[in-house]
Amino acid sequence: MFGVNVEQQPQSATAGPAVPAGPAVSVVVIVYNDEARLPTAVRSVLEQTLRSVEVVIVDDHSSDGSYEVAARLAALHPDRVRAYRLPENSGGCGAPRNEGVRRARGAYVLFLDSDDVLERNACRNMLEAAETTGADLVSGLCVRVHVDTRARKEVKWYPWLYSRTRTLESVSELPDLLVYDTLSTNKCYRRDFLVEGGLEFPVGIHYEDLFFSAQAYAAARRITLIPNRVYDWNVVERPGAESISNRRAEIANFAHRMEIHRRVDRLLADRGLPELKFAKDVKFLKHDLVLHLRDLPFRDAAYRQEFAALANAYLASIDPAAYDEVEPIHAICAYLLRERDWDNLLPAVDTLTNRDKVSAPMTERDGRIYWCAEHIEEDPFARRILDVTELGYHARPVGRMFLRNELTEYSRPGRGGVVRLAGRVTNPLGVVPPGAPLTAELEFYARRPGVRFRTFRVPVAVVRHEGPYVTWEATADIEKVLRPLGIVDAVWDVRLHLDVDGERTSTRLTAAEPGLATGELPVRPRLTRLVADRVEPHVSARGHLAFRLVPDKKANDLVVRGLRGTPGRLAKTGYRKAKAWRKKATSGDTKVRLYHEAFLRLPVRRRLVVFESHLGRQYSDSPRAIYEEMRRQGLDFEAVWSYAGRPDGFPSDATLVRRWSLPYLRALARAEFWIDNQSYPLKLTKRPGTTYLQTWHGSALKRMGFDEPSWKLKSRAAQAEQQRTLDRFDRFLIRSEHDVRTLAKAFRLREKALLRVGYPRNDMLVQARGATERPSLAAELGIPADKKVLLYAPTFRQSGQKRFALPFDVERFAETFGDQYVLLVRAHYLNHVVLPPSVRGRVLDVSAHHDVTPLLALADALITDYSSVMFDYALLDRPMLFLTYDYDAYVHEGRGTYFDLMERAPGPVVRTEDELHAVLAGSSLEEQSVKYAAARERFTADFGEYDKGTAARRIVDEFFSDWRHK
Repeated sequence: MFGVNVEQQPQSATAGPAVPAGPAVSVVVIVYNDEARLPTAVRSVLEQTLRSVEVVIVDDHSSDGSYEVAARLAALHPDRVRAYRLPENSGGCGAPRNEGVRRARGAYVLFLDSDDVLERNACRNMLEAAETTGADLVSGLCVRVHVDTRARKEVKWYPWLYSRTRTLESVSELPDLLVYDTLSTNKCYRRDFLVEGGLEFPVGIHYEDLFFSAQAYAAARRITLIPNRVYDWNVVERPGAESISNRRAEIANFAHRMEIHRRVDRLLADRGLPELKFAKDVKFLKHDLVLHLRDLPFRDAAYRQEFAALANAYLASIDPAAYDEVEPIHAICAYLLRERDWDNLLPAVDTLTNRDKVSAPMTERDGRIYWCAEHIEEDPFARRILDVTELGYHARPVGRMFLRNELTEYSRPGRGGVVRLAGRVTNPLGVVPPGAPLTAELEFYARRPGVRFRTFRVPVAVVRHEGPYVTWEATADIEKVLRPLGIVDAVWDVRLHLDVDGERTSTRLTAAEPGLATGELPVRPRLTRLVADRVEPHVSARGHLAFRLVPDKKANDLVVRGLRGTPGRLAKTGYRKAKAWRKKATSGDTKVRLYHEAFLRLPVRRRLVVFESHLGRQYSDSPRAIYEEMRRQGLDFEAVWSYAGRPDGFPSDATLVRRWSLPYLRALARAEFWIDNQSYPLKLTKRPGTTYLQTWHGSALKRMGFDEPSWKLKSRAAQAEQQRTLDRFDRFLIRSEHDVRTLAKAFRLREKALLRVGYPRNDMLVQARGATERPSLAAELGIPADKKVLLYAPTFRQSGQKRFALPFDVERFAETFGDQYVLLVRAHYLNHVVLPPSVRGRVLDVSAHHDVTPLLALADALITDYSSVMFDYALLDRPMLFLTYDYDAYVHEGRGTYFDLMERAPGPVVRTEDELHAVLAGSSLEEQSVKYAAARERFTADFGEYDKGTAARRIVDEFFSDWRHK
C-alpha cells in the first residue's frame, strides 16, 4: 500500500489472545497531534452496545504524545485495541485510513477521527442494517456538535437524506446522497467490498473524503440509509482551530478542491453516471465555490487572480443548465468570476455573504432588470444569468432596502482619536431620486448580544448624489464619541442611517479593500482605563467595519485572573442568570401565564374594544368596517388595534399595540369586546365579561375546521383544545345559509352564536352595485379613463416560499390586452408577486393595499381561481372569470371542496393561459355580463343572501347603541 512502512505497536499490545473469528466491526481511529482527545474517541468505541468491535488506531507520525497514548490504550485493552504509527507524516487523512483498512480484521469497517465520537449504538445499528439488507455501504446521520458553545449547539448533517430507512440499488436513485453527504466517517463499509474493489483514499491531497465517498457510492451494489444518529462531528470555532479543509486563505487548499472535483468527474464519466455529474455541478455552484468566494474581499489581488485561474478552468466544465438550478446570486457570482469582472464580482460577493443586501446599481433594458450593464449586449448567456427581474428589486422602496455602503476612505487627519470616514452607498435603479433631500448620521453600538447599551451618533457632514451612488463624508472623534464600559462591550459596530426625503434606510460600512482601515485610536472607557484605552478597526466575517477594544496586556492579565476567580465567577453567573431570566420573562409561555394569572384579575374596562384583522397584518376587512361605522356614528369608546410588523396604514385615532406584546395582552384581558376576522391567540382564554364578535373572512369553497381531513386525524385531546378556542366565539357573522351548512357546522358553533347580518366589509360592494361613476382609486393608481380594469386575485398558494408565480405570461398579457385593459394583480396577503418593469402602466401590483374591498369595487371584471373574493364580488353583478389551472390537484389532492365550482361558477372556467386569452378576446365584458347574468343571480342568492349593505350599522345598533354620546 503506497510502499509505507509501519512501526509495530509494543509487544505487550500484540501479545494478547487472538480473536478466533475476528470482530464484527473494525473502527479505524486516525490521530495526529491530538493526545488529549484521543482517549475520548477510543472510549466511544469501546463503550459501544455491540461488543464485537475492535479499535485500530493509526497515528500519522504525531510530534506530540499521541502515539504513546495510543500504545497505552492498546496495552490496557490488548484484545480490543491495536496501535500503529506511520513512519512519516502524510499531511492528510488518506494514508492513515488506508493503513487502518489494511490492518482491520472486522467484516465491516468504520472511520473515526480522534476529535470526534461515535454514538453509543452506532456499530450495532449499522451492522444490523448491513446484514439485513446485504448492503456494501450503510450510512447514518451525522450531527455537528459545536463543543465550544455554552449549550453545545447541534446541527444535523443533511437530515433530509436520513428521514427514514431506505435501501438503494444504485446511488443514481438518490443523487443528493453523492452530492451532499461526502463524509466517510458516518458510514459502515463491508471490508471485502473495499479490498476487492481497490477502494482507497487519495494520499497527498486534501478533500480525500469527496473522492473516496464518490468511489464507494458508485461501486456499491446496494446502499442502505438509516435515520439513526451514528457520528458526532465535534466542531471547534475558536481562532486557530481550523481543520485542514477550512484553511481557505491558502490557495493550495482551493487547488486541492478543484483537483478532487476533476477526479470525481472522471470517475462519474467512467461509470456512465452523467446525471450525477449534473447534480454535482449544481452543488458546486451553490456550495463549494461559495465557500471560497466569500473570502475573496479579504484576499489581495495576486490571490484573486490565481483563484480565478483555478476556478475558471473548472467552471468551463460546468453544464450551463446548472446555472438555472441555483439562486440568481450564485449564478451571477460564477459568471462574473468567469469574466474576471472584479468591479462587479466583489459587490456581488457582498450580496452572497449578506443575502438581503443590494450591492449593485443595476440597469434596466427592454423592460427587464439586470445586475449590471456590462456583458449583456454581446453575450446571450450573460443576459440570461444577469437578469434579476424576478427578484423584484425594482418594486422596493428605499426604506425596504439594505444597501451596500462601501467604505472609500479611513484616515486620521492628526493625532488623537479623530478619524475621517467616507463611503458610497449603492443607489440601485435610482431608488434615491436625484432631487431628494438627503441627511445621514453614523451610529456606533455595542455588539454584545442580550445586553442593550446606549448608542452613540455622529452627524454626517456631506451627503450627495454622485451617479449611481450616494456618497458621504464624516469626521468622528472616537475618543469623545465612543464611551464603552470597557469589559463587556469589547466590539462596537458601525452603521449609517440615510434619510431620503423622510424615509430611512440603514446600511453597514463594507470594508471592501484589505488594509484600508488600520491604526489604533484612544478611547475613554467608563469603568477604567486600566482595562483598555484604545480601539482598533476590525472587519467582521461579513465584511463590515467595527471597532474592537485593545486591552492593556498587564491590566488585561489582571482582569482575566479576576474573571477566573471567585468575583469573576459570581459576576458571570449573575449575568447568565439575568440573561436567562430576561429570556424567560419575554417567552410566549411566560406571557400566557402573565395573561391568565395577572391581567385577567384586572376588572373589565367598559367600552374598550380590541380590533384585529388577519392576525394583525392589516387594517382591513369587516373589523375595519365596524370600527369606521362606530366612528361615523360618534360612539364613545376606547379603540385598540393590534398590528404585526409595522403599524403603517392603521388609524391614528386608535391605540396601536403590537401583537403578542404585554400591552396587547393587557388590552385583550380587560376588553369588553373582541372583534376580529380570524383568531386571537389560541392559548388565551376569553373571560365571561368579554364579548367576542367573530366576523370571519369569507364563505367556504374548500373544506374547513373539523371537515378537514387533517383535523379529523388529530387526537381527542387536540380536537378538544381546538374546540375550546372556537367556543370563544360569542357571535359569528353569517352571510348565507351556505355558511350555516359549512362554516358553522365545521366549527361546531351553536345556533345562538350565529348572526345572520352579512359581512360589514361587503356593505360598500352592495352600495356600489350599478354605480356608473368610477371610484377615486382609479386616479390614485394612474388608470386611464378609457381602459377597463381587470382584477386578478388568486387564493393562497403553499409553495415553500412566499413568492407566487403567476400562472400566465404577464408580459404576453400586457402586449395582447394592454390597449383595452389595466390588469390589477392582488396576491393573497401570505404571498407576493413580482412584475417586470416591461408591463408598467398596463399591469399593476396592488397587493400592498390592505383592504381588497375598494379594489373589488374598482374592477370591471374579476379573474380568480378558488378565492372567497368570488362570493364578495358577485354582489357587484359584474363579470367573473375562473382560471383553474390546477383544479384537479386543488380539489382531489388538497382538503376537498363543499361544492363543484365547475357546475356553479357564475362565469367561464378556463384551465390554460390560451383559454383565458380566447375568452377575453372572443367577447366584450358587456357580452360576458349578459351571458352569465342568470348564473350570477343564482350565485349571489346562494352565497350572499344576507348581504344587504347594512351589516355594519346593524351590528353597531345591536351591540353598541347605548354608547352614543348623550
